[in-house]
Amino acid sequence: MIRKFSKKGPQEPQDTAGQYPFAIPSREDILGYLEDAGMPLQRERLEKAFDMHTPEEQEALRRRLRAMLRDGQLLLNRKEEYALVDKLSLLKGQVVAHRDGFGFVIAEKSMPDLFLSEREMRNIFHGDKVLVRIIGEDRRGRKMASVVEVLERNTLEIVGQYLVENGVGFVVPENRTIYQDILILPENKGTAEPGQIVTVEVITPINRRTAPLGRIKNVLGEAMAAGMEIEIATRAHGLSFAWPEGVEAAAKSLGKNVQLRDKEGRTDLRHLSFVTIDGEDAKDFDDAVFCKQKGEGWAIYVAIADVAHYVKPGKLLDEEAAKRGNSVYFPTKVIPMLPEALSNGLCSLKPKVDRLCIVCDMRLDGNGEILRYRFYEAVIHSHARLTYTEAASILVDKDPALRKTYKSALLSLENLYAAYQKLHKNRQKRGAIDFEIPEPFIVFNEHGKIDKIIAKYRNDAHKLIEECMLAANVCAADFLLKNKMPGLFRVHEGPNPEKLEALRKLLKERGLSLPGGEKPKSKDYAKLMKQIEGRPDSNVLQTLLLRSLSQAVYQGDNCGHFGLAYDAYTHFTSPIRRYPDLLVHRAIRHILQKKRASTFRYSKTEIQHLAAHCSATERRADEATRDVVDWLKCEYMSSRLGQEYNGKVTSVTAFGLFVALDEEFIEGLVHVTSLKNDYYRYDAIRHQLVGEATKSSYSLGDKVRIRVIRVDLNQRKIDFDLVQTDSGVDTKKKVAKQKKEVSKKEDKKAPKKRFWQKLKAKNE
Repeated sequence: MIRKFSKKGPQEPQDTAGQYPFAIPSREDILGYLEDAGMPLQRERLEKAFDMHTPEEQEALRRRLRAMLRDGQLLLNRKEEYALVDKLSLLKGQVVAHRDGFGFVIAEKSMPDLFLSEREMRNIFHGDKVLVRIIGEDRRGRKMASVVEVLERNTLEIVGQYLVENGVGFVVPENRTIYQDILILPENKGTAEPGQIVTVEVITPINRRTAPLGRIKNVLGEAMAAGMEIEIATRAHGLSFAWPEGVEAAAKSLGKNVQLRDKEGRTDLRHLSFVTIDGEDAKDFDDAVFCKQKGEGWAIYVAIADVAHYVKPGKLLDEEAAKRGNSVYFPTKVIPMLPEALSNGLCSLKPKVDRLCIVCDMRLDGNGEILRYRFYEAVIHSHARLTYTEAASILVDKDPALRKTYKSALLSLENLYAAYQKLHKNRQKRGAIDFEIPEPFIVFNEHGKIDKIIAKYRNDAHKLIEECMLAANVCAADFLLKNKMPGLFRVHEGPNPEKLEALRKLLKERGLSLPGGEKPKSKDYAKLMKQIEGRPDSNVLQTLLLRSLSQAVYQGDNCGHFGLAYDAYTHFTSPIRRYPDLLVHRAIRHILQKKRASTFRYSKTEIQHLAAHCSATERRADEATRDVVDWLKCEYMSSRLGQEYNGKVTSVTAFGLFVALDEEFIEGLVHVTSLKNDYYRYDAIRHQLVGEATKSSYSLGDKVRIRVIRVDLNQRKIDFDLVQTDSGVDTKKKVAKQKKEVSKKEDKKAPKKRFWQKLKAKNE
């Protein structure tokens, strides 16, 4: 029997309450009616079923149906009938485009990502919400999907370079996941000149038959202007770069100094010699540390800026912080999560001023094991702002001048260093993976261009602060779990079977093995890391091990952290620059205020949604930063065409060798077609390119000398040509020598070969 809707009942959903002077059927009513009908229905049939007779009632129903179409609950078929999506075996999800042309759909239902071919991607952009149907599997066993309906266009504005060819204007998107050019008619080009970087509004959606049409909204400037790479990345990745109206005013209204009333009821720790230890250019100081000896152990105080005291849920500041998800750090610029009045001002733990904090107060035994901990609200007064370099000079190099300058904090620093050494030993015993790959650091000249790229190594001060933050984060995770509070956890799962199998095959070729069977633990990775220490290919192997692991994400459910070898882990120590940490602070404050977990503002479902959002904003920030660094590297190398460098092969693919330069921290491609005097085939098991005739091979870790032959700024690609291999012999001479050796071997085999050929012919 078909369920009937009654206007008299309280059927009106909350999202339209008070919007109309009459009741309209809820989404549940409409879905239920279509379910009972057992077939798609036209709108007229639904109007009749729900007694919607006046034009106003019919318009209200039409809007409700349109919203349900947009949200993927219904589908309008070719007969103009509304059908249930679930009945059509359709799935709703968001498109994630790959720069090579294909893509994936991240389905809302719990299931693996669905593969979209290049053909399917012609009709959609990265970020679009779609309805898809599973149509089979590809040769790698991945579920393939076909797009049935585009529910919501995400890419409405694109940044790119305006070009004109044969009188036709178009914009080439800078975001490499968007590979469809945007056509620009003469009347829509505005003041843009060919070669300039512009933002373009998409006015006609993309489809299978025609390219999308656009209208140029803004001209950002010339492609090679200083700082343009950041302007491009900011817009290409949809980063918020301007504060909405009222946000900065809301931050400034909180004042520059901590008010007396805000200190009431807090533990006063201003007498303790807290210090901050950060990078040279840091301004947003999230954390301060203090340590004193307790018997054979230590008391470590990790004080974290109490951002949650100022940024309240649901307010303007919070809404914008949630939208941004995190601060984004470019080489020469920061896009903060919070306005500077808070991030560099009232919340930042600057020296010689009072600041509000949440303190993680930990007691450690003589072996560095955490015996107990507690969290509380406090007021601190940082005694000094130290850089990592200064802290290392004080603790490791025993610099007399610096030790005298920071005499008041010296005992605390010495205690911290002693505790750190025990914590670090525990980390090794626990089997945490500790990658020691130097990071590139870009040095700029006065014109904002790269002067040089140098290696940036972590010193003991970096590691000291890291161990303190890890300990505080572990305590925070434990605190949430013990109090059964909904909260965000930092989850890192182990390697998937496919990556694990590929890694083991590669290691076997190099005389190495990863213990642990089908489910290796972090300590198995740590053992292997010990084995490869000191090897010439150590950095390459570390990179391979890192790539075999999944990416860490935020989740509402605790699943442990594989890389750090923790059963439970969260992010608590950086609420100025990470929204997940702010959410964890709110949960901790909720507990400290003796409130029940059931009354926490965020439900489990909301936490899961925020976790997915924060994971996405983190990936977005990483991609934007990588784009800027890649562009800068390309610009740097564009003036070095023809120059030669030493490097190592870091990756081998069917289309060539990726080579990282020894001195410059820059990677480029030696295309397979540029390998001379032979045809090369890719050996996927050994990760090698092998010559058919010469049997010469190129493998991971090989030392090579290259020449820079091409730089493509638009594609962020650098092409190399091989000059010498690891033996130091010119590649042309080496190949000729290998061919000669093969020829000699064939000559030696010739008499025996001719004998067997004659015998075979005789028998036949």
